[in-house]
Amino acid sequence: MSTATQTSKAAAVAAMQIDAQPQPKRGFLQILAQQASVYGIAAGYCISGSLLSIINKWAVMKFPYPGALTALQYLTSVAGVLLCGRLRLIDHDPLHLRTMWRFLPAAFMFYVSIFTNSELLLHANVDTFIVFRSAVPLFVAVGETLFLHQPWPSLKTWASLGVIFGGSVVYVATDYQFTVTAYAWAAAYLISMSVDFVYIKHVVMTIGLNTWGLVLYNNLEALLLFPLEFLVMGELRDMKKAATTGAQTAEWFSVGVVLPVALSCLFGLSISFFGFSCRRAISATGFTVLGIVNKLLTVAINLVVWDKHSTFVGTLGLLLCMFGGVLYQQSTTKPKKAEAAEPPAAVADDDEEEQRRLLEGNTSTLNAQNA
Repeated sequence: MSTATQTSKAAAVAAMQIDAQPQPKRGFLQILAQQASVYGIAAGYCISGSLLSIINKWAVMKFPYPGALTALQYLTSVAGVLLCGRLRLIDHDPLHLRTMWRFLPAAFMFYVSIFTNSELLLHANVDTFIVFRSAVPLFVAVGETLFLHQPWPSLKTWASLGVIFGGSVVYVATDYQFTVTAYAWAAAYLISMSVDFVYIKHVVMTIGLNTWGLVLYNNLEALLLFPLEFLVMGELRDMKKAATTGAQTAEWFSVGVVLPVALSCLFGLSISFFGFSCRRAISATGFTVLGIVNKLLTVAINLVVWDKHSTFVGTLGLLLCMFGGVLYQQSTTKPKKAEAAEPPAAVADDDEEEQRRLLEGNTSTLNAQNA
């Protein structure tokens, strides 16, 4: 046997021995720091998620200009993503004009859904908003089958959708604050959100942006569409009319208006960050449990803070919608495969699902769609 062969074998044996050596155990302080980080992320997600719809309702009551409010939210999200990308905290796709053009229809639907969201919060209570937000999967399930060629939902999924529908009927039948204007905006919100979710999934599967790239493109292009809505809805005229009185203009810059608007923008960005971090730090089951806690806290805070909310029976219908939403999420969640046996296709599917859910979460964070 040659000297070179013996040398290479000896090197291979030495390498195997090095690999076989046990890794040093982490110290108590390292474990404690990791646990504190996970709990901190979970707490941030719960605080952001449970308070967001309440803060958005507060903001739109103090600053009743939904178009301007959503534009500020878009601007905050774009600036936050660009800043975090510059600081290497997150990774997002670079901006390209061709990609922006391809993404424009999705951004338009996103803008319409967020605008109708704000109008709904302006004309209805938070309970009504939560009920119609919970009903979105009813239409998304059908849309995915008809337009994305997905299989029809399973019986378990249909059962969960039936629970959502039943809860919605109970709530609407007992809503003593029913107005045509509020429910017209609710219907517009329901339709636009359903179309948005289905089309966004199509975009995720075809354009190939990463998670934060989707967030950046969505918010930036929606921000560029803002002047069109400003003119069409007459909001610019209303703001000019209000600005003719010095007292109204001064009120816009008062703490009572600036605080809820700023919190609305910051909480929208924070829940995107905490939601994405949470999905990486904890299991899918843990993330689902946190989502349930968020919704229950939102309802509890809503009952305490606002004097205008649903009746007792209406609240039961609301909780039934939320319960159906939990069942729906469980029925559509794919079991996580072991990393060693996971084929590339499964990895791609999981990344696509994570992108879709984060983008849905970002939509909800801007205007409390995860209430």
